[in-house]
Amino acid sequence: MLKLLLDEHISPTVVDGLRRRNRPLVVSCMVEWEEGEFLGQQDTACLQQAAAQGLTLVTYDRRTIPPLLKAWAEEERKHGGVIFVDEKTISPSDIGGLVRALSDLSRKTAKWDWTDRVCFLRR
Repeated sequence: MLKLLLDEHISPTVVDGLRRRNRPLVVSCMVEWEEGEFLGQQDTACLQQAAAQGLTLVTYDRRTIPPLLKAWAEEERKHGGVIFVDEKTISPSDIGGLVRALSDLSRKTAKWDWTDRVCFLRR
């Protein structure tokens, strides 16, 4: 089952939109997740805790996350899945576009096992 964790660079208003559009979807943002404990923390700590809770990270970070996922794969470490968003496809300021795309993805993939899955979000 898909459960989303939006990284700290994604507006919390996306969470509100997703909750209105798709009530059964479990979704959190970094500000509210674990009472903000992981704000500013290293990617490793966030991914590790997200994996422990079965959360899939949604991020625009295509600079530091891919090398981390590669290292984890080489170490046979599991993660809860990552959904990458490209700024050229869906701008961070396009709240509605991001809500629609994530909502559509969650409906299509609701029953997937997201462990170690990597996905690139489309419009």
